[in-house]
Amino acid sequence: MQSASTACDTPPTVTGSRLPGLREAALLLIPAFIMLLSLDALIFRIGPYNKIIEPQSTAGTFEMILRRERAAQREYGDNLVVTFGDSRMAYYPREAAKAERHTGYYLRQAGIAGTDARIWYYMLRDLDPAANRYRAVVIAVNDYDDEDNSYADAVTNDLYLLRFVTARLRLTDIPQFVLSFDGWDKRWKALLGTVLRGYPWQADVQDFLAHPEKRLYDVEHSNQYFPDWTWDYSAGNENLKGLEIDWSTFRITYPPNANEADRHYIEVLAERPIPQEGRTAAFRRLWMGKMIDRYRNSRTKVIFIRLPRGPVVRPDNLVKKLSSSVRDFAARPNVLLANEHAFESLEHPELFRDGLHLNNDGINRFSVMLSDEVARLLGPPAPNWQSLPDHPHTR
Repeated sequence: MQSASTACDTPPTVTGSRLPGLREAALLLIPAFIMLLSLDALIFRIGPYNKIIEPQSTAGTFEMILRRERAAQREYGDNLVVTFGDSRMAYYPREAAKAERHTGYYLRQAGIAGTDARIWYYMLRDLDPAANRYRAVVIAVNDYDDEDNSYADAVTNDLYLLRFVTARLRLTDIPQFVLSFDGWDKRWKALLGTVLRGYPWQADVQDFLAHPEKRLYDVEHSNQYFPDWTWDYSAGNENLKGLEIDWSTFRITYPPNANEADRHYIEVLAERPIPQEGRTAAFRRLWMGKMIDRYRNSRTKVIFIRLPRGPVVRPDNLVKKLSSSVRDFAARPNVLLANEHAFESLEHPELFRDGLHLNNDGINRFSVMLSDEVARLLGPPAPNWQSLPDHPHTR
């Protein structure tokens, strides 16, 4: 009887001993987590760390462009146009400045290589918080039709995009930003990186602590000369003369001097169509729609342009595209569409340095054509327009 009683008494004793342990752990962990959040916010959210990020990093590039364009707003008049796109939205600001003499509009580049409309939205929001600084916001797309492709999917779901906007995400942005990634593994990492800003900047912090003097020098040097570097940049004159693609078999004839990087981008260009599921359309409606909505009651126009598609253009009948969110946007009163064929004359191997990017000759031509197309859509500039100097970019 005694052993039976002892056996029956054992479970409550064990359970009773575990519950206080869990409570004690929680009482220790909760304050520790709050302290971690507070320290992270003090350093990375409230503090000035975003001003000393490695300038050549993704976040550093974002922050430098933001600072450059905020400064430019003070230097330019009423006919300022800001443009967004990835590395394919390549035009020379110095050529846009020349075109400004006859168009009356000055184009400024706020896009970043390797980004998408999700990143552009956060840039635009902090660049123009009152939604009243620009005559137009230009958004560059590869196609007015919505086409899913593996290259765009890879960019959209790459967590490195988090690093661009870590300093710009507000707590209210977290749910939508986190859910914009596919898969709960990526979403968990995105959540961790948005709640704790120090998480995606670990390597940056370690590098700063190891070489603080060098970092401070690099930041000062970059802030001083970044506008000049971007103003003076020139692409190479390499071209893809000799490139051919047999679209019936997707067989590529590479240019004689194509290197490994050239071949990679050409293979991206020549990718076989994938099943269309509407992912691109949903993404555009969300993030480009948010950019448009910022200017719903503004004088600012949102202009879409279709970029030169490539050195060799794939026939349209190889994939059935399900929708065109860009054309749907055009039904809104503040949205304009550039001529879809405006830049087709640039779609030649001689004007591309790889499968995606124009070379120097192509960019020179595109710069003038883009300026003229924007001016055509906007009409005459404001009456108080005065031509700006040859080299007006902010230092």
